[in-house]
Amino acid sequence: MFKLGQRVIIVADSFEQSLPIGEHAYIIGRDRNPDTVFEWVIRVPKMDRHFPIVEADIALEEQLMEQEAERISREALLDFALLTRNEALFRQLMGIEEEEEAQEQAEPQKESMEDFIRKVNIKAWI
Repeated sequence: MFKLGQRVIIVADSFEQSLPIGEHAYIIGRDRNPDTVFEWVIRVPKMDRHFPIVEADIALEEQLMEQEAERISREALLDFALLTRNEALFRQLMGIEEEEEAQEQAEPQKESMEDFIRKVNIKAWI
């Protein structure tokens, strides 16, 4: 996924190495040793240090920008739906329609009186 020399952003610090979260770094090596958990070696120019890290601790800047743009557009659509009182758009954004359809499909199964009493007794016993 990552290439040597690629610019990344530090998004986490899984092993509490005092990584500067949110800072830019460059991938300078790959650790192929099977006895270690670290997968990459990065260089943080601001600190002038190298850190061995796992892949979950870094992300590409482009991916983070795309995620932020999607989040902002979703929030803007949600604000618009609330402002214009557009219930259909609100339900679509919140995923409410999918939940209601799933509940409607589950409801047609009717239980016999004996099954209902058995379930009530089991819950009362617990």
